[in-house]
Amino acid sequence: MKISKYIVPMLLMFTVSAPAEAAKYETAIFAGGCFWCMEPPFSFLGGVKDVSAGYTGGHTENPTYEQVSTGRTGHYEAVRIIYDPKKVDYDKLLDIFWKNIDPTDDGGQFADRGTQYLTAVFYTTPGQKETAQRSKEALGKSGKFKAPIATAILPAKKFYPAEDYHQNYFQTNADHYKRYKTGSGRAGYLERTWAKDSKWDGFKKPSESELKKKLKPMQYDVTQKEGTERAFANEYWDNHKEGIYVDVVSGEPLFSSTDKYDSGTGWPSFTRPIEKLSVTEHSDRKLFSVRTEVRSRHADSHLGHVFDDGPKDRGGQRYCINSAALRFIPKENLEKEGYGEYLQLFNK
Repeated sequence: MKISKYIVPMLLMFTVSAPAEAAKYETAIFAGGCFWCMEPPFSFLGGVKDVSAGYTGGHTENPTYEQVSTGRTGHYEAVRIIYDPKKVDYDKLLDIFWKNIDPTDDGGQFADRGTQYLTAVFYTTPGQKETAQRSKEALGKSGKFKAPIATAILPAKKFYPAEDYHQNYFQTNADHYKRYKTGSGRAGYLERTWAKDSKWDGFKKPSESELKKKLKPMQYDVTQKEGTERAFANEYWDNHKEGIYVDVVSGEPLFSSTDKYDSGTGWPSFTRPIEKLSVTEHSDRKLFSVRTEVRSRHADSHLGHVFDDGPKDRGGQRYCINSAALRFIPKENLEKEGYGEYLQLFNK
């Protein structure tokens, strides 16, 4: 019997998307090497309901981590994302996926070698297939990579959730996760490959005299002299409006109100930047201790510091930022000021 090319993907959508509510949510499945590193990029994204680590694409039923690790089951380590397409589209998920892998590696990912660590996009609908193929082709033509894109575009197979201790590993074993991501080579590769991939690439920092004219004294002291403004006496510490915070010097997007919370410190506090690569981190040995300084990538403005005492259910980090280093753009002004792409952050 001849089966329509549209029937199989439709059936797949129901077999791999059990946790999704068919009327509202859709399922995306990505293999990007070690699944520990592929959960965080999607876990706090607006419109995403659930992210699970697991195994897919193989021929063994109910595989264990030990079995998959042998490379003999045919499975990939992967993540399954349950998302609301009205709040975050599949193109956005693909963009995040590409920016967290080496798509040219045809033997695994970074230090992890073997078929179980290969990259792939597993489509669950005909629309996802077309979008993924178009996205892969565009990436290949972008000139970003010298080698061809090796990531496969495959029909989804049954997804088996991994063992509990693998779920949310970046939160339950944060220290080991950070060491692994750095030691495997993934963190450095992503930094080198994507750090200069924004419209602020060509930003030229104004001279010191120009900055003194442009900035208020406190803004200049904070961003250029690594000063600190007073707690509870700054512009944004208790700002609860929806919008994004950009660098006061360059305008590059840094933080979103969706990640802002009341830390009780008297300074604006965020659980993460809008994009990890929008800030840089440096060791700060002033004040008789070692802290982690946060600076904007393109303007190199001093912003504040990041600490590991943030909300555990939101990643565990607290970006403690000076209001004087920021300019707030309300949600309703984003389109007018050229930041319309960030409206998606508020589709919750």
